[in-house]
Amino acid sequence: MTDLGNSPISEQDIFLFNEGSHFRLWEKLGSHLTPEGVHFAVWAPNAQSVAVIGDFNGWNPEADRLAERGTSGIWEGRAVGAAVGSVYKYHLVRRGGGWVGDKADPFALHGEIPPRTGSVVSAPTHRWADQDWMDSRSAIGVAQSPWSIYEVHLGSWRRGADDNRWLGYREIAPLLADHASALGFTHVELMPVMEHPYFGSWGYQVTGFFAPSSRFGGPDDLMYLVDHLHQKGLGVILDWVPSHFATDAHGLGYFDGTHLFEHADPRRGSHPDWGSHIFNYGRHEVRAFLISSAMYWLQCYHADGLRVDGVASMLYLDYSRKPGEWVPNQFGGRENLDAIELLRRLNDEVAANLPGVPTIAEESTSWPMVSRPAYVGGLGFGMKWDLGWMHDTLDYLAHDPIHRKYYHRQLTFRSVYASSENFVLPLSHDEVVHGKGSWLDKMPGDRWQKFANLRLLLGLMYTNPGKKLVFMGLEMAQPREWAHEEQLDWQLQDDPLHAGMTRWLTDLNRLYRADPALHAGDFDADSFRWVDADDALQSVISFTRLGGDREILVVVNLTPVPRRPYRVGVPRPGAWRELLNSDSAFYGGSGVGNWGAVEATPEPWHGQRWSLNLSLPPLGLVALSDFPDLGRER
Repeated sequence: MTDLGNSPISEQDIFLFNEGSHFRLWEKLGSHLTPEGVHFAVWAPNAQSVAVIGDFNGWNPEADRLAERGTSGIWEGRAVGAAVGSVYKYHLVRRGGGWVGDKADPFALHGEIPPRTGSVVSAPTHRWADQDWMDSRSAIGVAQSPWSIYEVHLGSWRRGADDNRWLGYREIAPLLADHASALGFTHVELMPVMEHPYFGSWGYQVTGFFAPSSRFGGPDDLMYLVDHLHQKGLGVILDWVPSHFATDAHGLGYFDGTHLFEHADPRRGSHPDWGSHIFNYGRHEVRAFLISSAMYWLQCYHADGLRVDGVASMLYLDYSRKPGEWVPNQFGGRENLDAIELLRRLNDEVAANLPGVPTIAEESTSWPMVSRPAYVGGLGFGMKWDLGWMHDTLDYLAHDPIHRKYYHRQLTFRSVYASSENFVLPLSHDEVVHGKGSWLDKMPGDRWQKFANLRLLLGLMYTNPGKKLVFMGLEMAQPREWAHEEQLDWQLQDDPLHAGMTRWLTDLNRLYRADPALHAGDFDADSFRWVDADDALQSVISFTRLGGDREILVVVNLTPVPRRPYRVGVPRPGAWRELLNSDSAFYGGSGVGNWGAVEATPEPWHGQRWSLNLSLPPLGLVALSDFPDLGRER
């Protein structure tokens, strides 16, 4: 081990780290190439000794010992034999003696391909070519922009045709860009690409909070994928998991012989659902570690947003715990005050440094103001998943249409709270795993009705306020449950009904992006207005979406019985053109519709001076407007 000389870690770095306010730690800790060799630095305040071992020194713990940096808890040193590509770990001995283990680097930028667990010295060299995208992404606020998100698990989206192997980041890039663009999505969301030992966790049991999964390539390869998607006009959202971490021996758990990253009390440090560790959010250095991780993916990988996993489990001390299995906060409540402070600080940092880049909370409870700024008492997220809408809508559609009139409120209740948060309407991977079946399985009726109901589900999502998220496979109505070890059933695109679903989703995306009435007011209560929310007897709902100078009328028939004539009040005379019809034969429907347009008549209805006499298709949604048509008649 060479003399440190001028350490790249300054006293100010140490002060900010120990204070919990250093949010660029990847530049200081971990492994970094210098002219004098590779500089290694790791936080292990309770270690008696730390050495870096690797393929450059024969894995000898005596060869390259690190030196303790005062009382900071940081150990550092340079290894002259190490180079980019060297594999290494830290050999730690706890205070008082006793080998802790050989640990992967918490700040490693790259790792070995699992099941191997070593860290890899990395110095990414990717030259970005997405400056136009980066300059433009904050020009229009998120609230007024269309966000239609395609959620993807890279390991099972596409695989090698002959050997079922994972495709690399570079191989996937053109395929994913072309597919998502053809479907009309604005963004791709990648399920966690941070390094994880168990592939079956889908990336949600993380060990490398700064390292992309080496299964698909290295840091430069993932940067290439993001860059390519940007150049093709697609934003990239990354799943990020601060709610827990994997218990694997080479990971963060019991890192220096003590509960360093995790909370020592198992009532706060062990996750009852996932068998994983929970971070000690009150520890300053842990806060700096987590926020640095988030900022790393946003700044160094040019991510356009982070979807933050498991927020509800962070907010509540009694999450999934029985009485006596949790510890109240200092005021006797069940709120995790340390986690709340972490999330607010994270979101403040992102908002201050990356305008137009939102954090998105997967939060399943009624916690107030999740997507409101911290300075007014909120958590500061840019958006929140509306899981209530998803569950209510799926529960409603699961009923036989003859019984739906008794559950009508499940469809209409959302309007009570729709503008209370900046919502994303998710149809995510969580609903097509663990025996829940496929989206098509969830729909009642015969094969034709299943497809018609599934088209209704997508139509309801795209015409309700809120940004959109669709998990891969739904675009072709995959009939089997998602399996992470198999690619999607791409051959379904040759089947007329499955191909019709693809065309329907494509046209929904096209109209959503093109028409301000469907996206400019996604977070605005004034963008949605009921025409008739109370026709439970016929299981019909009707409403308008408004944005800019545009207005779109949406009428939905949730039974297999055509409704004709069906009168709906409108504010103006003239011809109202049919922009969308989910029952079009083009999408696999029966072709019941309104011949492209309906003339308003001076007959008052629904409190309006004019009205339309519509033909409502079976299990169908129609959207009409009297403004110049941005849609395409089907």
